[in-house]
Amino acid sequence: MTTDSRIDRIPVGAWTFDVTVTGPDDGTPIVLLHGFPESSASWRPVTPRLAAAGLRVLAPDQRGYSPGARPGSVEDYRSDRLVGDVVGLLDAYGLGSAHLVGHDWGAAVAWQVAGQHPERVRSLTAVSVPHPSAFGWALRTDADQQRRSGYFGLFREDGKAEAVLLEDDSRRLRAMFGGIPDPGLVDEHVRLLSQPGALTAALNWYRAMTHGFGELAPVTVPTTYVWSTADPALGPAGAQRCGEFVDAPYRFVVLDGASHWIPEERPDALADAVLARVAQS
Repeated sequence: MTTDSRIDRIPVGAWTFDVTVTGPDDGTPIVLLHGFPESSASWRPVTPRLAAAGLRVLAPDQRGYSPGARPGSVEDYRSDRLVGDVVGLLDAYGLGSAHLVGHDWGAAVAWQVAGQHPERVRSLTAVSVPHPSAFGWALRTDADQQRRSGYFGLFREDGKAEAVLLEDDSRRLRAMFGGIPDPGLVDEHVRLLSQPGALTAALNWYRAMTHGFGELAPVTVPTTYVWSTADPALGPAGAQRCGEFVDAPYRFVVLDGASHWIPEERPDALADAVLARVAQS
């Protein structure tokens, strides 16, 4: 079975998304949503296992990351637009439903897709970021999570955040990727975000975030949540409450000692969790 990849350029509304496709064209579809400040390349260590298991893997560069889907307004990065992109990609591929995996911001979007469009999601594997209601509760009440999320303020400062992250040959942006063992993946993430307007577009996800993004009813699709104990951005408070917001079969996977960059750092453990969820759904 081939696990060769290709890049499709898929129109969704006014925008065109770059989608890396791996695995058999007749395989069970699974969509992988990357986080910040990464790209679809973050899934490369995980994808071969999924494709070898017979899955058709679709890994888009999301809004702001795909050169053809990089609008300039903060409003263009609201939650409803990000969710619409995922549903639009499913429509473009003629898929009634697919398994869904998301890491970091990709997980935040995946939770919203599963909550708002459960008929389109066969199963959900959320990585690092818990259910929005669990995370929102932690952000409001838990001092540890408030400290961990302190960088939100900088990221919302138009212009200042870009200057800080890109100055001195992107030194601070590169430093964020501590824990990723493959420097080539870091180079690829930095290369994409160094394109004109790309980092601003990626940061606009934070600038468009409202309190409403943390409001979501319990999801009703089979769900696995993967969290790592050495994640500097996501603490245990929200992670431990995540299951309270899933009204379906649920599994909580804890990776001891792993950093935030689970797809790159622990690809086999993540692939195991994803494949187990797919098999049970």
